[in-house]
Amino acid sequence: MQEDYRAYDKIWQRVSPELNPYPEVRAEQAAHASDSTLVTLPAAAGDPCCMGEAAQSELEVLQGFLREEIADARIYRMLARCVSNAEARRVFRKIAESEAGHARRLQAANYLIAGECYRVSVCFAPQRVKDYCATLRERYHAEVCDGFNFQRAAEETTDFCLKRLFGDLSTDEYRHADWLRRLLEKAL
Repeated sequence: MQEDYRAYDKIWQRVSPELNPYPEVRAEQAAHASDSTLVTLPAAAGDPCCMGEAAQSELEVLQGFLREEIADARIYRMLARCVSNAEARRVFRKIAESEAGHARRLQAANYLIAGECYRVSVCFAPQRVKDYCATLRERYHAEVCDGFNFQRAAEETTDFCLKRLFGDLSTDEYRHADWLRRLLEKAL
């Protein structure tokens, strides 16, 4: 029967830490400790984890997206109140909800990177829906542009988690554009 010297070694460490009565046990423990650390790849950042210190440079872009998503959510809520078409109201509310969800996801990413909540203040002039089709056209282009910008940010970031987040948001923005295009098709 083989003795478990790890238990004895722990006792000796408490009694007399300067002694090393079982060097092979400590060597084995050190070998296991190095096996459990993260594997670093050549040219990998010192902090390979998602949304860590390496992503600090992405904060300004992320915060710009956050401000825009909050503003978009407000615009769609306002549009939902202004239109008489029940289907358009439903779509505008759904998009507003989605944009608010994007803002929450971006706020969480900001917190994971910076360790503090980003206080957002978005001001914009109240809008009126003078021409329903023109408003749909304007919002369609805004959604497509947002989708493109999220996709470009996903391609440019080196942070894997931000890449996934931006890619997901890009897909959502293009989906919003499709919904708006369908509303326009029915209105023409």
